[in-house]
Amino acid sequence: MYVEGTRDLMDVIRVHHKLPPKEKEKNLALIDERATTRYFPVYEKVLDDHGQDFLVGNQLTWADIQLIEAILMAEEKVSTVLDGFPLLQVFKARISNIPTIKKFLQPGSQRKPPPDEKLVATANRVFNRK
Repeated sequence: MYVEGTRDLMDVIRVHHKLPPKEKEKNLALIDERATTRYFPVYEKVLDDHGQDFLVGNQLTWADIQLIEAILMAEEKVSTVLDGFPLLQVFKARISNIPTIKKFLQPGSQRKPPPDEKLVATANRVFNRK
């Protein structure tokens, strides 16, 4: 259930680079609105109610990995998106400092940066999209 929720949020974020310029501002507002009113309040409450370091049980699960990726994706678009969520801020710091995750998040790692206009133009050209 937690993974599916983060996927829903990530879907809204993923389409951002594909949108025409006129739609991007609306999409940023939608990302901020959905993250701060629909998704992040739920995860904040789960962490508060559960009283553990992780979403499920007391060990790292796929749900935690999905949530940290959704948080990072949302912050790439709206830098202040976590401002009202102190438990998610602590969660992000804790998960980001797990040695293997910390290494993955370092510049030059396998984690891909968000697509920029040049990458989008290249992809559109390669796939014959307008």
